[in-house]
Amino acid sequence: MEINENEVYTTAEMQEILKISQSTAMRMLKTGLIRAAKVGKQYRIMGKELLRLVSPQLEDKVGKIYNKGRKWVHEGIDESPKPVAKHVKQS
Repeated sequence: MEINENEVYTTAEMQEILKISQSTAMRMLKTGLIRAAKVGKQYRIMGKELLRLVSPQLEDKVGKIYNKGRKWVHEGIDESPKPVAKHVKQS
């Protein structure tokens, strides 16, 4: 699929073009990695933004943000639950 810099894309089209999941797309939009206009509850992305994103200069930045998000998620999963001591009143 060719990216036209003057075309407006939806998040679903962006996901298809970049081959990313919905959660990754939303994370990129919310962190400002991809600039977009919000129309109601939906985002609209200009093609030139997608072209800017896939440029080699931003590739390292995207990787760092993606890995930072993954690390945060994995840290939450890797923590084992700590036992809670219950106080029992004896009579």
